Amino acid sequence: MRRPSERNTTTADRIAELNGEVRSLQSRLTELTDEVSRNDALLRKTQERELELLRAGSLAQLLERLIHGLRTSYQLDSVTLILHDPNHEIRHLLAGDGFLLEELAEVQFVDVLATIAPRLGNLERPWLGPFRMADHELLVPKSRQNGSLALIPLRRSGQLDGVLVFSSVDRFRFTRELATDFLAHLGVVSAICLENAVNRARLVRSGLTDFLTGFHNRRYLHARLCEELARAQRNHQPIACLMIDVDHFKRINDEYGHLAGDAVLREVAQRIDDEMRLSDTGARFGGDEFAIVLPHGTLTDGERVASRVLEAVRTEAIVVTNQRTEMVTLSIGVASACPDSQGTRDFSELAEKLISEADAALYRAKSAGRNRIEISPTVIS
Repeated sequence: MRRPSERNTTTADRIAELNGEVRSLQSRLTELTDEVSRNDALLRKTQERELELLRAGSLAQLLERLIHGLRTSYQLDSVTLILHDPNHEIRHLLAGDGFLLEELAEVQFVDVLATIAPRLGNLERPWLGPFRMADHELLVPKSRQNGSLALIPLRRSGQLDGVLVFSSVDRFRFTRELATDFLAHLGVVSAICLENAVNRARLVRSGLTDFLTGFHNRRYLHARLCEELARAQRNHQPIACLMIDVDHFKRINDEYGHLAGDAVLREVAQRIDDEMRLSDTGARFGGDEFAIVLPHGTLTDGERVASRVLEAVRTEAIVVTNQRTEMVTLSIGVASACPDSQGTRDFSELAEKLISEADAALYRAKSAGRNRIEISPTVIS
């Protein structure tokens, strides 16, 4: 039989043990409460960010929000977006909207996702873990190549459209033990937003595109020229404009018919497009007349592009029927503008003046014998 002192010791030990368990449970409860609070905050933040993505008014704005918006919202060191763009359609849509790809270096366009990182080709769900140079060197800016990262697939209808890369210098920020449901949902929403933005850009382009040649139409050219003139005024930079006319086009229509004429216009448009800079905008101005707008373009830049276009068209015959080909030449007028920072804000009027000046140079080229380039001596300001 235990003595009273022994019973008291056993009871005290049991009470101490229970108190320890209570403290442990309280500590665990606090941890769970904190985790619920963090998850709730993360959910609200994710929902707010997803709404921002859904409200993006253009493809360029969506990319901006995916990169800078998510980086700020989640307090990341960097966000990179890898887009699968095998036909270069997204790049062309962005360029057509006046977006300069170099303005958002964090977006990478690839023809095959696996070429930039082998893991990306089969990425089904978000992958979290430490940065490894061998696997992730091309995914993260050189200044951020340490710590941890999250690879978030942008999947839509079973198709992988791209990958969002979240990067942190904290090697414990993204670990394989963390839940990925929020990130997976963000990837799905981002993929849907990307699809919607691309479709919207296609729709806008279809209303501003010449059906025959695939070039932009005159209405689009005028709107784009106004935008570039405003940018040129803000940045104190020049802008150049080329007006291009197909020489003796009426003879081709009269001799071979309008279908043959259409074939010539399509081929000329393609050769012009091949010689333009990525930032340039080409348009079918009307009939057999084309135009090119060169942002940040001097007269020298305009003359250089005009020379390439002239040579590309006249050096190789164009097929007009199954049995016949025709040598086609162009007349080109080049003009430039350098809007005064204190000058007009009526960019529509300024656009008309620049087009008129380039058109006048074009007609001087035609009057001088065609198959040549004429440069306007007047810089529109």
